Amino acid sequence: MNIKEAKEQIKNAMTAYFTKDDFGCYLIPIEKQRPIFMIGPPGVGKTAIVEQIASELGVGLISYSMTHHTRQSALGLPFIVKEEFEGHTYDMSEYTMSEIIGSVYRLMRETGIREGILFLDEINCISETLAPCMLQFLQYKVFGQHRVPDGWIVVTAGNPPEYNKSVREFDIVTWDRLKRIDVEPDYEAWKEYAYKKGVHNSILTYLAAKKKDFYTVESTVDGKQFVTVRSWDDLGEMIYLYERHNLSVDEKLICQYLQNRRIAKDFAIYYNLYIKYRSDYQVEAILEGAHSESIVARAQGARFDERLSLLGLLLGAVTAELREVVETEDMIRTLQGELKGVYKDMTDQGADVVQELEERAEKQREILEKGRRTSSLSPTGQRMTRRVIAALEEYRANIIQSGIQDSAEAFDLIKAAFERAVGNLSLAANDGTRKLDNMFAFCETAFSQGQEILLLITELTVNYYSARFIGHYGCEKYFSHNQELQFYERQQEIIRKMEVLEL
Repeated sequence: MNIKEAKEQIKNAMTAYFTKDDFGCYLIPIEKQRPIFMIGPPGVGKTAIVEQIASELGVGLISYSMTHHTRQSALGLPFIVKEEFEGHTYDMSEYTMSEIIGSVYRLMRETGIREGILFLDEINCISETLAPCMLQFLQYKVFGQHRVPDGWIVVTAGNPPEYNKSVREFDIVTWDRLKRIDVEPDYEAWKEYAYKKGVHNSILTYLAAKKKDFYTVESTVDGKQFVTVRSWDDLGEMIYLYERHNLSVDEKLICQYLQNRRIAKDFAIYYNLYIKYRSDYQVEAILEGAHSESIVARAQGARFDERLSLLGLLLGAVTAELREVVETEDMIRTLQGELKGVYKDMTDQGADVVQELEERAEKQREILEKGRRTSSLSPTGQRMTRRVIAALEEYRANIIQSGIQDSAEAFDLIKAAFERAVGNLSLAANDGTRKLDNMFAFCETAFSQGQEILLLITELTVNYYSARFIGHYGCEKYFSHNQELQFYERQQEIIRKMEVLEL
């Protein structure tokens, strides 16, 4: 299955394992909770989906790579204790708490989170001394004499033997205690994640035309040459930073991430074209509705791969603005809840507004720190929380600077600032809608006879932020063309069925 399907399967299992009865006990006891084992090629996104699941379920996450663990570090060290049995005293060995189990208890103590995921990566590459203990752990969740706490679910991962020479084959007894999920790379499934994360647009437009380069592992006379999901993800982050500092994104950089000479060279050539197209087509002018006739003529005469790059440039530019609107909307909604709390405490209890703002900012800082440490708050959620904290601190500073002492007047100052933020959001949303309309107007003129507009609709639908924006604020041209797309898809389905009948 692809990574999206694997994520759904794991998330469903987590939901089932976290289910409690009327007395607060887990319906499936911990020894009956089969650990999940994801097996798939390296860099396909196994670790990433576990982090996403922890964030979406709001639970903790402890991650360990098992490749460096020995029997002693995983089980703990033995020590001698004295025990008395039937009048005789005996020396017995017990074990200190495992580093792995101890880290779970430590996180629970320091954050207060009682449920989570214990993720053990490369579990099929454990050392020979640790192997005999894994069967007991997988069934009873015990290392040495210490068990994984109730509420913590074990998820494991590993690579098939063809990708890792250190892999130990599991026997049937071990497999029979695992929920096995085979994961394969899939571009379309990854693309949804890439849009949501904001992977660099040059990568998305390149892979749209060359899907076969998305994931590859080849054996050559010079050794393994490969490109993985992780390769593209990490390269995209570095491109953003290089562009921010006006550094050259060249083949030397790209080869450090795409460890396949042909693909690295092809992408380096494409990236230079991408930068040239961005300048030549004056993307910002198109979105402002100020494009020239020569730009339209060039787009009409362009080859399909150039048209695809242009569509990617337009989508990348407009969806970046739509994403900002959506994230600001989420921030304002959270901020509004905090301000309602401030107003209630002020009117019901006579609370000091300045102190209330500071306390609520501190509470948000605690949420941020806990979410960061436990991975229960996504990077997007962390960014939103930081913005809420900044707004609360700004309101507090403005009240202090104004010298206002009366609570009602102080809150009026906050209310005015909040209303300005809402007004700015409305302006940004209107600007986003206008740029969407201008993008459609250009594409209708330049690509009236092609499939580019249908492709545009598909990408806007798949992209999390553009789909949310259009669902909230609307876009007449999108809905109009979307009906055409649905009609086209139904027509193609009828044609396929007729071809089957003819055969």
